[in-house]
Amino acid sequence: MRLKGKVAVITGAAGDIGRGIALKFAEEGADVVANDLTLMAAESVTEKIKEMGKRAIPFQGDVIDFNSMEKMFSQAIASFGKVDILVSNAGIRRDSSIQVLNESEWDAVINVQLKGCFNCAKAAQKHMVKNQSGKIVIIASPVPPGLGKPGNVNYSAANAGLMGLTTSLAIELGAYNINVNCIAPDFIQTRMTRESIKYEGMFLEDFKKAALAHIPLRRLGTVEDVSGVALFLASDESAYVSGQVIKVKGGP
Repeated sequence: MRLKGKVAVITGAAGDIGRGIALKFAEEGADVVANDLTLMAAESVTEKIKEMGKRAIPFQGDVIDFNSMEKMFSQAIASFGKVDILVSNAGIRRDSSIQVLNESEWDAVINVQLKGCFNCAKAAQKHMVKNQSGKIVIIASPVPPGLGKPGNVNYSAANAGLMGLTTSLAIELGAYNINVNCIAPDFIQTRMTRESIKYEGMFLEDFKKAALAHIPLRRLGTVEDVSGVALFLASDESAYVSGQVIKVKGGP
């Protein structure tokens, strides 16, 4: 097992991609701290992991609250003794054209995507620096996402920030043997994708036809496509990979 003896903290763990990564990591031997905004959502993931005979604990907390994230890592240490891996996955979309995009919609996306990732990375690095080891995997999105239609100003800005954050964190934390990388999935079959399609006024089948014309591999991606890359970046196999943004979108 590629993550045997490792402890992973995963934010937004109840979403499609977060859940897929949590289950994949557990299958590969990791103990998992599953974070989500509600306890019931976090517990839904940990119960599934426990059914697999693996160890996991839920943590209810909002990534935009730094104190809450510090408590999450403290709880991880108390439960499992260390933290080896952070997957910063929490994210939301509030798609709206610039003409009608309001300040609260801008702030919501920037806060969850970008500030939330900063809060988690800041809380995680304290423990990782002490151990002189760690893996940080940031889940973002290509810029612009999807078919590049209008309405993604806040989402694109947040994800561009995540890519810049990845590079800077890799430079700052590399001396402590901490790898920082970013995965930018797109055209993945998730609830968030379906909601985005609905916003664009398209039916799923129409979106698939339009998307496939842009995807060299001629298929939509799956959660497993993303969790496999996350596993690689969290494992020792990626020991000399840092500061990279890896697109998981079936082509360039």
